[in-house]
Parts: sequence; C-alpha cells; structure tokens
Amino acid sequence: MTHYYLNIINGTGFVGDHEGEEFPDLAAARRKATESVRSILSDELKSAGLIDLKGRIEIADQQGSIVLTLPFREAVELRLDDSSGWEDA
Repeated sequence: MTHYYLNIINGTGFVGDHEGEEFPDLAAARRKATESVRSILSDELKSAGLIDLKGRIEIADQQGSIVLTLPFREAVELRLDDSSGWEDA
C-alpha cells in the first residue's frame, strides 16, 4: 500500500489533502480522484447550475511530489451534439 494525497485545485482555490489515504497502487488513487471530481461537479451543478471543468486533482506521494494530475475534464464524458438517437416527442 502506498500513501497518496489528493489535492484539489479549482475555482475556489487550493484545497490540500493533509491526511491522505492508503491505496494499493496509483491506479486506485486515480479512481478515487475521479470519484471525487464527479462528486464536486455534481455538488456545483446542484447548488449553482454550473459545471466548471477547469479544475484538477494533483495526486502527491509522501514526499510531496506530484505523481499524477487529473484534470476535471478527464473525469467526465460530455455529449454536446444531438446524436443520441432520441426522437422529439
């Protein structure tokens, strides 16, 4: 297990993860970061009607080195065109 810190940088500023969490590997830490981004975006959408994809989560190791950066836009899939196949009612 490796200890990683998931630091959030978004429109409200920098929120440092001072406790961190144990993960079996970096891929597991990335999955947790993806879940966190989706939760943040969901909360923003509910409270302000806003989806701000300019943020990121920086995953740091115990020495404070950034080992992975997850931009918010990589945690979601956006479908902006009308190619869903839905018919107008």
